[in-house]
Amino acid sequence: MEISVDKNVVEFKPGNAQETAAMELLWRVIVDCMRENKKLVPIGEYIPTKENLARFVIE
Repeated sequence: MEISVDKNVVEFKPGNAQETAAMELLWRVIVDCMRENKKLVPIGEYIPTKENLARFVIE
């Protein structure tokens, strides 16, 4: 997965079919054409030397 940040815009570019399927699922959960879209909110901390994992909750 390639992640790029340009000011307040973040782009995620899947690198294989499994990541593409996961991105499509995430998109469908967050984007709702009939109602309000949801948002990802970070939880906990991201310290790569401790655990290379970032967590978000969907609100």
